[in-house]
Amino acid sequence: QVHLVESGGGLVQPGGSLRLSCAASGSIFSINAMGWYRQAPGKERELVAIITGGITTYADSVKGRFSIARDNAKNTAYLQMNSLKPEDTAAYYCYAKELRSGRYFNIWGQGTQVTVSS
Repeated sequence: QVHLVESGGGLVQPGGSLRLSCAASGSIFSINAMGWYRQAPGKERELVAIITGGITTYADSVKGRFSIARDNAKNTAYLQMNSLKPEDTAAYYCYAKELRSGRYFNIWGQGTQVTVSS
């Protein structure tokens, strides 16, 4: 089974940058997709960016500002966030889609808080 651990969140001023990391362990060869979701207080969890079969997809709200990458040698995914805005404030969750015993499972990290404020 896949286990995910995020790091890199924190407090940053508007216009600043942060890089989130997500280290995967366990049955990493069974990961079909890997990405990031976020959830702000009082809102539903939403997709930020995801890599599936080498194809990257971004939420419209982060296109041109965020970049997702996956280092297979380190079993780690990254989310580079530039030009951060107060509306980017949320808990960010790493996500992996794992194929196990012929079924797909959604795996989540514990989350890391990103706060954009002056």
